[in-house]
Amino acid sequence: MSAAVDLTGGAEAPGYRARHTLPLRVEAVRQLRRRRTLLMGGVLAALPFILIVAFAIGGTPGSRGGDSDRITLMDTATASAANFAATCLFVSAGFLLVVPIALFCGDTVASEASWSSLRYLLAAPVPRARLLWSKLVVALGFSLAAMVLMPLVALAAGAVAYGWGPLELPTGGALAVSQTVPRLGLVVAFVFVSQLVTAGLAFWLSTKTDAPLGAVGGAVGLTIVGNVLDAVTALGPWREFLPAHWQFAWADALQPELEWGGMTKGAAVSVTYALILFALAFRGFSRKDIVS
Repeated sequence: MSAAVDLTGGAEAPGYRARHTLPLRVEAVRQLRRRRTLLMGGVLAALPFILIVAFAIGGTPGSRGGDSDRITLMDTATASAANFAATCLFVSAGFLLVVPIALFCGDTVASEASWSSLRYLLAAPVPRARLLWSKLVVALGFSLAAMVLMPLVALAAGAVAYGWGPLELPTGGALAVSQTVPRLGLVVAFVFVSQLVTAGLAFWLSTKTDAPLGAVGGAVGLTIVGNVLDAVTALGPWREFLPAHWQFAWADALQPELEWGGMTKGAAVSVTYALILFALAFRGFSRKDIVS
């Protein structure tokens, strides 16, 4: 079969409404029941407990001495639940949190093609734009849920292990308890926005290939390439056009005075790339022959 299977013309059946096809709740339930969703959630929820065990075995970070001129969030990890949650974000934002957004967005269309169910969805008929929109919204929703899950578990586990208190800043001073949760919420929001470029890469690749692992791996690989390029100081100011350059700008939210400059620039760069990639995905898929 070489022709595309897609009902785009002709008279509509009585009661047919394009916007009612593939409801978001149906797609969300389908994705929630998948094994990789549960596995990803389990890994993220387990990370705080792994760190607590590591600190219990190896001692608290601040008690091991070392170079006093280099103080990071890791050195204050056990000061309070808020510090522990911030530390979990610090150790996972660079790579671990990239994986769920690449997985959920890269496994959307490609998985349907690999199961040979994509053409049947379009023959239902589900309009192509509607199919992509439903899958993208659900994928981004699950990605956000994954990023919220880990710090929430860290706050709860940290409160039991280290108590609830102000967020002690590595540079000195502390954020009041009333400020810690809003600031951590801002950190999570920025991490999610900064990873939208990875979501765009994964989603675009998912419309180009029938191999889900290819889309997921390609998005993670290109994200790693961006991190490597950002480490090349010879690029100078050109690095500011790389999303990876701003991935830790959220540290400005954990200061006595909230700084917006770096987070604003980083969000603008990431959203710009993401919108371009999402547009390419919709444009390319609308013209693609669906044979699987």
